[in-house]
Amino acid sequence: MIDIADLRLPYAVPTVLLLAALVFKSPAAIRSWRNPDSRVTWFVMLSASAVFVSVAPASLHKINTVTGVPNLAAPWTYSLLMSFCCSCMTMIITWREAPSPKRRRRIHWVWAVHAAIIVTLWGTFLLADLHTERIYDLDTYYANTPWMREHIVLYLLAYAVSTLVCAGLIWTWISEVQSRWLKAGLVFLQVGYAFGIVFAVAKLIAISARWAGTDWDFLSIKVAPPFALLGASLVGVGFLLPVCGPFLQTWPREQVTYWMLRPLERSIRKATPSLTKARVGRWAPLDLRLLQRRQHILDGLLRIAPYFDHSLYHQAYQATSAQRHEAKARGLAGAFAVRDALKACAEDTPRAAEDQPSRIGAEVTDHIVAISCNLRHPRRVDRIRQRLATTESVTANV
Repeated sequence: MIDIADLRLPYAVPTVLLLAALVFKSPAAIRSWRNPDSRVTWFVMLSASAVFVSVAPASLHKINTVTGVPNLAAPWTYSLLMSFCCSCMTMIITWREAPSPKRRRRIHWVWAVHAAIIVTLWGTFLLADLHTERIYDLDTYYANTPWMREHIVLYLLAYAVSTLVCAGLIWTWISEVQSRWLKAGLVFLQVGYAFGIVFAVAKLIAISARWAGTDWDFLSIKVAPPFALLGASLVGVGFLLPVCGPFLQTWPREQVTYWMLRPLERSIRKATPSLTKARVGRWAPLDLRLLQRRQHILDGLLRIAPYFDHSLYHQAYQATSAQRHEAKARGLAGAFAVRDALKACAEDTPRAAEDQPSRIGAEVTDHIVAISCNLRHPRRVDRIRQRLATTESVTANV
């Protein structure tokens, strides 16, 4: 197994980020495996992670050492790179076109062509005579070796063509895209593919120089790798943004709301223990758990409606609205009245008069988050009772 600590920093950072994204998205991908978008997204992250783990010098050497075959890491890594190119092209086609037999045929052709390239890569490697392990300069060192020469040129040309096709598909489509997350992802993809082209061109020039009897190996060893790493990282970000962007935009807000509603839900559950809770697992999606918590609270408010004193709520609101803006005043007054209703419900002493509404209105149900937050601070709610008592005392003396 590859030890991440052995990877150099330029390889380790994108590798760790991609592996984290892969682990994070795997449960959702498993749940929606029948969705082509979900499957392709997961495979893009899987293949990108595999490429980054494999291309680090420490990883290349370990693959060769474990298998006992000098330079076996070359076809292994190039095969993963072809799989990554294939999944990227499939993802772009899936994004661009609606489901149809034509799209399905295109995707099948993409996989068939890349599979044929991978088979050819392994065939040329097995026919080549490679005895010396080369980690950093394999492409130029074996540039004139029969079959290995074809092996190297094949993977570089296949990578360059695949990259150009993907860039072309994006170029003709990006102006039609309306989603800001998708458009941002496509911009990252275009820049990443541009760096990928620079990588392939630098490698091909260095190999051509070897054919001409000139040593331009620095292009392959020093210039090309940074462009490959940066390009692959940007491509990975480009595919993750449309998928994770909307989630990252809403998740923090939903998570905060979920935890803020907890005091109100717990208070309702204590006062109305017979109120059954929907069976939603702890590992269910956050939006589903938030919906469950909201629904449980609204059901609880419906249950305690006969015990809710509307006049008490309006008195509390009048007492707090002078010092706070409406939303905060509604939240504080609602917390005061709801807590009073929960206590009455627990004691089974209905307080609603005949002339009061039979349901708790939107002035309370629309502010359940603020009400829940105030229930977390009982002293703040208690001060309303003291203020109401003071007001009643002054009124009585007048």
